Amino acid sequence: MKEFHNQLNKKMYYIIALSVIAIMIMGLMINNPRMGEFELGYIFHIIWVFVLSVCLLLYPKHGTDALRIMITVVASVYFYTLFFLYPETWSNFILLCFIPAFSILFFDSKLFYFSLLSNFVSIILLFCYIMIFDQGNRYPYIEEDLIGNLINFIGSQTIVYFIFYLTNRRIKQQQLYYEQIQQSGRLKITGQLSAAVAHEIRNPLTVVKGFLQLFEQDTSFSTERKGHLALMIDELGTAEQVISQFLSIAKPEKEKVLETVDVKLVLQSVTDLLHSYGLLNNNRIELNIMGDCTISINTIEFKQLLINIIKNAIEASRMGDLVLVTASSEKGFVVIKVTDHGRGMSEEEVASLGTPFYSLKSKGTGLGMMICFNIVEKYKGTIDFQTSKGHGTTVTIRFPSI
Repeated sequence: MKEFHNQLNKKMYYIIALSVIAIMIMGLMINNPRMGEFELGYIFHIIWVFVLSVCLLLYPKHGTDALRIMITVVASVYFYTLFFLYPETWSNFILLCFIPAFSILFFDSKLFYFSLLSNFVSIILLFCYIMIFDQGNRYPYIEEDLIGNLINFIGSQTIVYFIFYLTNRRIKQQQLYYEQIQQSGRLKITGQLSAAVAHEIRNPLTVVKGFLQLFEQDTSFSTERKGHLALMIDELGTAEQVISQFLSIAKPEKEKVLETVDVKLVLQSVTDLLHSYGLLNNNRIELNIMGDCTISINTIEFKQLLINIIKNAIEASRMGDLVLVTASSEKGFVVIKVTDHGRGMSEEEVASLGTPFYSLKSKGTGLGMMICFNIVEKYKGTIDFQTSKGHGTTVTIRFPSI
């Protein structure tokens, strides 16, 4: 289906491009006063038609930034060439006003602003030329009302800008919607996979773990063998934890049990719980809560969210680093921030967070972060990451306050 749409879009592009090329060729040949003379200006007209046609036909196969810039520049030069070669055709000035609209088709913000700025400078220089040098000889329709034409030009640029702004905003909304659909698809696939295999795997694991624990207590085994058994039991425990995470995602959504939760009490409980975990690497958790912070949420899921985020911050920190946890009430929201001074993340890594099986930890599954996103979304909250490589990470969680 995607390939079909790509082919359809290419066909539409070529139809439009060939139509534009045909119009440019018609402009060269039909009732053109310079055609018979075949002077230098007419040759320039032919050259720019040829160059622009080649660029338009090459674009689908080589859609690079350089080619987009080249098409925009060549199109601008082409329209200005028409303006100077055929001064009697007043409609050419209208084409100059809408040159930036051409760059909107490439959905490139930088290219659009470049085109808008360069066209504005070019028009100012053009008006200066008409006012100082031409003085209405070739362009009387502009010189007679220079201020009015300048105002019209500014108005046309404003219209073009708003068209770009609304189009660009719509595209960003569609991209966000597409990402949400992708995330929903990932959750659905993960849930189906979990429901299909989790229980079948858990049962034999429980049996194997039980026998290993029994063998571990057997005095006939040597200390070395018991160490091997303990290692196997630990790894089975890790496997059981992963399966539990799968099940928490796959289980059917039940009716929410909302409670009025004092964020301060829950954060104090979670940080006390993780205090000893942080001491393993000499990491200290500092808690700072400002004002009254209460939200409506399920307490168990809220604790699960905080444990995952703070535990990740501890694991990302270097030995001896401080993990700072703050909470405050801001403009109708309770804002919780967890800051570490670890290695930080790149933009690509942040974008992949919450994807099943994507994790920055050597033994991570990515399911813990997925659960965090689900909890935040369920209770109409938001979660953001401020991070950069080598400068740590701040996770900001917002929930509506009550």
